[in-house]
Amino acid sequence: MSGQIVLAATPIGNDDDASFRLRSEIEGADVIAAEDTRRFLNLAGRLGIEVTARILSYYEHNEAERGPYLLELAASQRVLVVTDAGMPSVSDPGYRLVARAAEAGVPVTVVPGPSAVLTALAISGLATDRFCFEGFLPRKDGEQRKYLRQIAGEDRTMVFFESPRRVGATLAAMRDELGTSRRACVCRELTKIHEEVVRGSLGDLANRFAGDVLGEIAIVVAGAEKAEVDAELAVAEVEDLEAAGLRLKDAAAHVAARTGLRKKDLYEAALSRKQ
Repeated sequence: MSGQIVLAATPIGNDDDASFRLRSEIEGADVIAAEDTRRFLNLAGRLGIEVTARILSYYEHNEAERGPYLLELAASQRVLVVTDAGMPSVSDPGYRLVARAAEAGVPVTVVPGPSAVLTALAISGLATDRFCFEGFLPRKDGEQRKYLRQIAGEDRTMVFFESPRRVGATLAAMRDELGTSRRACVCRELTKIHEEVVRGSLGDLANRFAGDVLGEIAIVVAGAEKAEVDAELAVAEVEDLEAAGLRLKDAAAHVAARTGLRKKDLYEAALSRKQ
């Protein structure tokens, strides 16, 4: 008998977001791997589902040992993988299980559903055409600020998770490293009764959330705006590099890579000015 691994999204706050497929998979699973078994059983109880499957814990600190065992079970049984909230494998060790399954040829399917990342992005009012998920930032202030400096030029909308205890300090670090006027959105308790969505500049948000904060937090930050490139200065830079000893084509290629301008246009403009 062939088995399968099923990744199933669970509600991020509102139990009414539990899909019919999620309920069906819980009822039909042979094995359920849950991030927190007590929280999963509590969810099943609230949904009125009688769980008959074998329930195992599967989280970051037992993943190395439990992952291969789940893969062994999935060779002949239906293994349902759930996290405390949202989609398994997003900010969760489930992706390693999927990677192992792909190598072993074990089928994997997904029951789509709630996602804190996409919910925060959709409600933020910031650009959604290009975005990236950054998860939790480093906890130590020095490491956190260094990382923020590294991504300061990222032009995609960025989504972060943060602990309510650290959200004030994190927003202050973002304000300092990404810019006071950078647009952002703090999402608290998404889909829950006390849902709160606050949009503004990082400077305003750092002040707004400087005190005690409660609940699950997602922070969405606008990407960096691309600086306008002065074509005349770019051509002058090509000429300077050629004067320093680079071939004109190589100089044009270097400046094109840095500015985003077309190498051909830079080369032809510099050549024209020489003539």
